[in-house]
Amino acid sequence: MKIGLIGLGKMGANMLKKLKQNDHEIVAFDVNEDNVKKAVEDGGTGADSIKDLVAKLDKPRNIWIMVPHGKATDETIGQLLNELDKDDLIIDGGNSHYTESIKNAEKCQQKDIHFIDAGVSGGVWGLEIGYNLMVGGDEKAVKRVEPIFVDLAPEHGYAHVGRVGAGHFVKMIHNALEYAMLQGIGEAFECMYRSDFNIDLEQVSNLWTHGAVVRSWLLELAARAFKEEGNSLENIASYVDDSGTARWTSEYAIKNSIPVP
Repeated sequence: MKIGLIGLGKMGANMLKKLKQNDHEIVAFDVNEDNVKKAVEDGGTGADSIKDLVAKLDKPRNIWIMVPHGKATDETIGQLLNELDKDDLIIDGGNSHYTESIKNAEKCQQKDIHFIDAGVSGGVWGLEIGYNLMVGGDEKAVKRVEPIFVDLAPEHGYAHVGRVGAGHFVKMIHNALEYAMLQGIGEAFECMYRSDFNIDLEQVSNLWTHGAVVRSWLLELAARAFKEEGNSLENIASYVDDSGTARWTSEYAIKNSIPVP
């Protein structure tokens, strides 16, 4: 399948590689020219603007956006709407607020352009193990580009979770859960680190990934970190930057009287 890809940061660049591994044809654009050059080296066709990218795609066009949520996404979609034709399709794979995705879908609908919101999880490891995809949109539109989702995801790692907005809503909740788990893991290992038992934290994190109720990929990553850095993790930042998605979940919960301590 031929697809346009806008946004070639760490996630976008690796998704291009993953799609090329599955014989998809990619036309790629990024505001950073070096990223476009790298995409060409990885097998994509470079574009020097959004207008150029659209011109290099066959109708009906399928375009995946992987840019930061907010202003960058809104501007990208705005530019696309000036260039695309009826029955073209846009996938927003960034971390947009689900209400913004609904608004963007309405803008697209006014021009008979399809819109899909895709929550993407997997980070820089997605190239190796696949991306978890939470997709929202009209069933017919989703089916049209489903081969892309199937090839990006590991087995059972893709689902059409509902109408437009549902994909980014589920991803929002996913991110809040991720941060809560990270906080819990951090507090648990802090307790062990401060104890007088001289516990090997790499050993425990590895132990808990085998049969324990709390086993998870996050613990596997913790084990890697302890192996590389030792018990203190002194060279690793003690916080995660706020992307906004966890806060959005808290705001949603408060608005809907859902207790989330």
